[in-house]
Amino acid sequence: MKQKQTTLLAIIVTVVLILAGCGTTNEATTNSKLKVVTTFYPMYDFTKQVVGAKGEVSLLIEAGVEPHDYEPSAKDIATITEADVFVYNSAYFETWVPKVIENIDTTKTTVIDASKGITLKDFTAAEEAAHSHEHADEEAHDHEDGETHDHKAETDADKNPHVWLDPVLAQQQVKTIAEGIAQHDEKNATTYQENAETYQQKLAILDQQYTDAFAHVSQKTFVTSHAAFGYLANRYGIKQLPIAGLSPDAEPSPKEMAKIKTFVKANKINIIYFEALTSPKLAETLATETGAKTVELSPLEGLSEEQQASDLDYIKVMENNLTALQKSIK
Repeated sequence: MKQKQTTLLAIIVTVVLILAGCGTTNEATTNSKLKVVTTFYPMYDFTKQVVGAKGEVSLLIEAGVEPHDYEPSAKDIATITEADVFVYNSAYFETWVPKVIENIDTTKTTVIDASKGITLKDFTAAEEAAHSHEHADEEAHDHEDGETHDHKAETDADKNPHVWLDPVLAQQQVKTIAEGIAQHDEKNATTYQENAETYQQKLAILDQQYTDAFAHVSQKTFVTSHAAFGYLANRYGIKQLPIAGLSPDAEPSPKEMAKIKTFVKANKINIIYFEALTSPKLAETLATETGAKTVELSPLEGLSEEQQASDLDYIKVMENNLTALQKSIK
């Protein structure tokens, strides 16, 4: 972990020096369309809906890349530095962002934390159990490398950042993004606000679809490979039981896996959910041992190029997620 931080700092220093030597200036707002850089897919889609035809919105983390594993390259940092606006979800998700924005000119590049104003939640008991094991793995790895790991300091800072999966909180993120962009480009502020309101209405319809679907259900628990759906579950009165923690690469201990297996059998849960960007191994193993089957449930952390080319977007994927969840929550 320390090695990653050192590498990132070295990249930032290099980029800053290169840009300073080139005398880079940002005249995009006056000479061309607004240039907006976003981190991963939901931020990209929300921002694109707000900006409309008034700017160019780009995606920093490429299609198919797991955002939890991403570290920015020198080219990525230069792209952020040269943008008019930079949009990210939260420092608890894009953990590399605080170090980057410390070293860019925020009078030139407007930085928007889309989760600003949203109270991020601590883990639920099930998430905490999976996450504790995840930290134990990290700690053991750091010790093998001869590095120290301040587990307490990291745990104190841990919050669940997956707010975009709650359609109501997604509306708040869209509002925050629109306000930040409007502040940067005041002459088009009305357009940004109108675009945001139009999209928020679509998100409100999505929220109503979820509300109606789960208004009267008896089996409320769904089992997923990744603890990403806490906000969504809390919003609609259902419960997620994650196999892993907030990082989809984490693995539960044998004891934790046995508890989940027992729960699945006792409650006759017939679906184990997996996600496309990470290995389905855990979900498949649990399904095989319990007689369940696997179904994809997208945390929307990234869409493949093929998915985007087929006109999938945030709302369509969330509608697909609703259909998938209704297979086990009845």
